[in-house]
Amino acid sequence: MNRIAIVGAMHEELRALLDAMPDERPVRRAGREFWVGHLAGQEVVVVLSRIGKVAAATTAALLLSEFEVSRIVFTGTAGGLAPGVNVGDIVVADALLQHDMDASPLFPRHEVPLYGLDRFGTDAAMSDQLAEASRTMLAAAGAAQARVHRGLIVSGDRFVSERSENEALCARLPDALAVEMEGAALAQVCHDFGVPFAVVRTVSDRADDDAHVDFNRFVAEVASRYTLGLVQHYLSALSH
Repeated sequence: MNRIAIVGAMHEELRALLDAMPDERPVRRAGREFWVGHLAGQEVVVVLSRIGKVAAATTAALLLSEFEVSRIVFTGTAGGLAPGVNVGDIVVADALLQHDMDASPLFPRHEVPLYGLDRFGTDAAMSDQLAEASRTMLAAAGAAQARVHRGLIVSGDRFVSERSENEALCARLPDALAVEMEGAALAQVCHDFGVPFAVVRTVSDRADDDAHVDFNRFVAEVASRYTLGLVQHYLSALSH
């Protein structure tokens, strides 16, 4: 089955996607509604994971065990960390890491115990396709100033909204481009199942003292539209 899962953590990030599905039907599992149907000519299941790593892992496990998806795309918003990763830019992950994983001194900081890994790589072909879809979407949206970045996204069960925490993350993980709360958990589950996945995030704030203000405004005005645009371009390209 070539069913593609599209996952987001917030209603606002998925609202436009669901509105664009002509034949969606809800299937309820573990308190979640999985919307099965078609989008841009592809068979998809769209689901709200809810916020945080455990919620994302539960959702991913259900998608892979009960909905037989062939790949997963996690989309939504993130806070920018690296210099030059600005509000309105898009970050496509090449790898995901849990910035709050720390089983030291038994294991190195950030390493997931018994995996021998701290970073889980995304599927290169999917990430390439999503980066191209993001560029196409930004051009169509008239957002010529926005950039598409590739690299490390870090995840943790905390909304980073203080400059001091932002600076500490950048010092500890200098190659991290953005921070969010779900991607690395999804990555670990997909690694366990051997299923390709990708994570694409629109930067909603700079993960600093103004993050809560920038985030709410951005999600309300931009996130849903950007998510729909880049996912539609990605899915349409798969048909050609």
